[in-house]
Amino acid sequence: MGSVLGRSAKRKEEVEMALSKVKEIVSSHPVVVFSKTYCSYCKKVKQLLSQLGASYKVIELDEESDGSEMQSALAQWTGQSTVPNVFIGGKHIGGCDAVMEKHQQGKLLPLLTEAGAIVNNSAQL
Repeated sequence: MGSVLGRSAKRKEEVEMALSKVKEIVSSHPVVVFSKTYCSYCKKVKQLLSQLGASYKVIELDEESDGSEMQSALAQWTGQSTVPNVFIGGKHIGGCDAVMEKHQQGKLLPLLTEAGAIVNNSAQL
């Protein structure tokens, strides 16, 4: 029984360390996409950001040694357990649907520009 409790405590500690790492990444980049390489929704968001000329940081959780802990930390922090998990200007935006909705409403480009992810957006207008 002690080993089960020990594993649980170790997992909790790993998620807490991952939460610090995730928050550091988000605060260090204008746009961050927590993604998985095989996720079609993630690809859609990354493709849109690229088309808009935004610079962004991608963290492929399936390629990170602590990816599952990072995903658990993101779920704990944002309430969203799925990918893509997108942050712009340090603020949680949401997943693919939320990003696409903001784009349809004309709110994504201003957010990206304000965050410093797009230096000159005249090409996208």
